[in-house]
Amino acid sequence: MSALRNVVIVGSGCAGNTAAVYTARANLKPLVIKGHEPGGQLSMTTLVENFPGFPEGIHGPDLVENIRKQAENFGTEYKEGAVLEADLSKRPFRLNIEGEWIETRTLIIASGASARWLGLPNEQKLIGHGVSSCATCDGFFYRGKKIMVIGGGDSAMEEANFLTRFGSEVAVVHRRDQFRASKIMLARAQSNPKVKFLTNTVVDDIYDVGQKLVTGVRLRNTVTGAVWEQEVDGFFVAIGHIPNTKVFRGQIETDADGYILTKGGAKTNVPGVFHAGDVQDRVYKQAITAAGMGCMAAMEAERFLEAEGH
Repeated sequence: MSALRNVVIVGSGCAGNTAAVYTARANLKPLVIKGHEPGGQLSMTTLVENFPGFPEGIHGPDLVENIRKQAENFGTEYKEGAVLEADLSKRPFRLNIEGEWIETRTLIIASGASARWLGLPNEQKLIGHGVSSCATCDGFFYRGKKIMVIGGGDSAMEEANFLTRFGSEVAVVHRRDQFRASKIMLARAQSNPKVKFLTNTVVDDIYDVGQKLVTGVRLRNTVTGAVWEQEVDGFFVAIGHIPNTKVFRGQIETDADGYILTKGGAKTNVPGVFHAGDVQDRVYKQAITAAGMGCMAAMEAERFLEAEGH
């Protein structure tokens, strides 16, 4: 068993790294567990143009790396690996990091949420090159282009409506002819002249890995079996996210989908355990809101430890 830590932060995206900057500056010597997806969602994006302070924009991986370096400069330690088990039933909390148990007085869960993908052969290869899970992040790059949105819920309708600000046309592809979206969101999309619907339709493949760019898709009608190809420049998957909270289930209160339920500020139902970023936020999901939540969680942890005399 390694030495008892003041703060362990699970996750190394915007939220986790910002929490590290703040707790390190408070001389709490935080340990950051990088997780399965080091850098989080930003590590899969290209140019970020809406993070304040970068007039020309900044590449997602560079932004995350800059915050990490900043945290390291103040004394943050980083550890490869992911949390396999957690015991939050008593303090100090215990975490199993790839077989090594670590004890900590406080815990900040900033493990994020992973986008649900379709599982197509070329999908992962084209993420950041035309394939995206965030219209707010990447919609601007498809001004005057043909855009496709996959999904049938509120998030798909919201993304489609948003993307009509940029694209020449937006095709919504849904595998059924009934939608999970609320009536108001569906009506809003249906009344938008730029939005077209392809129902009872699934995507079989995305092109073109050879060009490292999305150029089109192969579609299939689930009723007739008809197959055809369609040109598209931007391909947005809007079938939801999976919060990375599985290892904490049953100990941290979550909603039905696994998002952590906040108990005010950055608090969870377990005293000494705090949340930050997309692991709790199912609404905004922006780099800047994740960073802000990381700051909140760090300040909560600092106050918690101070109250205990640490």
